[in-house]
This record gives sequence, C-alpha cells and structure tokens, in this order.
Amino acid sequence: MGARGEGAHRTLEAFIRDDLADYADRDFPADDTTSHLSPFLRFGEISPFQVWHRLRGNVPQNAKGQVGAFLRQVIWREFNHVVLFANPDLATANYRPEFDEFEWHEPEADVLRAWQEGRTGIPLVDAGMRELWQTGVMHNRVRMVVASFLIKNLLIDWRLGEQWFWDTLVDADEANNPGNWQWVAGSGADAAPYFRVFNPELQADKFDKQHEYVGRWVPEFGTDDYPEPIVDLKESRRRALDSYDTMRRKAGLA
Repeated sequence: MGARGEGAHRTLEAFIRDDLADYADRDFPADDTTSHLSPFLRFGEISPFQVWHRLRGNVPQNAKGQVGAFLRQVIWREFNHVVLFANPDLATANYRPEFDEFEWHEPEADVLRAWQEGRTGIPLVDAGMRELWQTGVMHNRVRMVVASFLIKNLLIDWRLGEQWFWDTLVDADEANNPGNWQWVAGSGADAAPYFRVFNPELQADKFDKQHEYVGRWVPEFGTDDYPEPIVDLKESRRRALDSYDTMRRKAGLA
C-alpha cells in the first residue's frame, strides 16, 4: 500500500471511529457526517471491496445500525459503473430515449454563470456552488438540490451541469457524475420521477434551518448585498412539469 493508499485507509478508519454512528444525520450539510472517501474511490486509492469488507468487520457498537445505510451508498456507486459499462455514452446521451424529445432552454450566459458562481439568489444553491468552487467538493444532499435547480427550475440541459461538475469536483468520475445527473433529471436508470423537484427553500428549512451551512459559504446572506432570486421557484416548477408533459406527448407516452 502506497502513501496515498494509507491516507485513504486512515480516512476510512476516522469515519468509522468518529462519524459512522451519526450517519443517519448525513443530510445535514453543516454537520457533515459523510465519509469523505469519494475522492479516494475515484482515483483508486481504495476499492469499494475494501470498504465493503472493512465495514462488515468490527465497528463500534453504537455505529452498527448505520453500516447498512452506508454500504447502500457504496452499492449505488457500483451500480452507476455497471450502467456505464453497458452505456459508454452515459455523459452525453439520455439513458431513457424519450428524453431526447425534451425541450431544454438555451441558457443565457449570465444565468448559467450565476449558477456556477453561486449568485442565483437562492441561498442553499449558492452555498453549495460556492463550496464547490472554493474546495472542489460539495455535500451530497446539496448536490441534488443544485442539480435539480439547474435542470428543473432553469430548464438547462443536465449535460451542462455534468460538465461543470466534471471540471470542478475532485471526486467526479466517469460513471457517478453522469449517472447522478441523469438520476436527478429523470432520464437515467432507476431514475427518480421527473416531477420530483427539490425545492431549495424547503430543503434548507429541513436540513439547514439555522442557516449554519448557508452562513458559512454565503456571508452576505440576509443583507442588501445578497441578490434577488433569478427565478420564481413556484412558477419555474410549473413550467418544468409542463415541459415534461410536452415531452411525453411528443414521445408518444401520454
């Protein structure tokens, strides 16, 4: 095991010792009880098999109830690799072909840039995008929120979001990056229904109620320096669902 591999295993052991017992709270980005193993997995410094067998071994008694929940996330990563093996164009082609009929909006440069730079006026989205730009990582719950916002509230093609994550995430790999973007878009394998739209305000109220995470990354939040939202969440959700219905009719599914 090389020096980098040693770092991966130290990270795994620290997660088991310090955070696994609290993994049920993993959706709260300010507390962040995730494993931080994804960059090591992405670059092959530790294998999913090593993680699997270590978690099936001795863990603290108070953490045993969370082993299954964590290993399901490992399985999800491997599932995306199986999908990629059978669909090598996963980053560029819709897994579900009916989404070829979806009418994406041509993104205005300033709108796309506002999303990339965390200046949308939607606090949880902005916090996540700034965390990504400054650190190369983003909390997993927030990843789903920012992806849903781009795809469904802005009606911007998921491939543009996938490309941005590929360029900025230190753990982006060729299977999980497009696989997860297609899951949010509804165009992927085992996809969430398209009509599931992550409302970033409700997500913040549920998982960052005291604005700890938002305050960490968006210090001007709550002041006159913070911009107005670039889109109305309720109206843009309705528009997204209308676009989905149009796609289904064009694809002969409605």
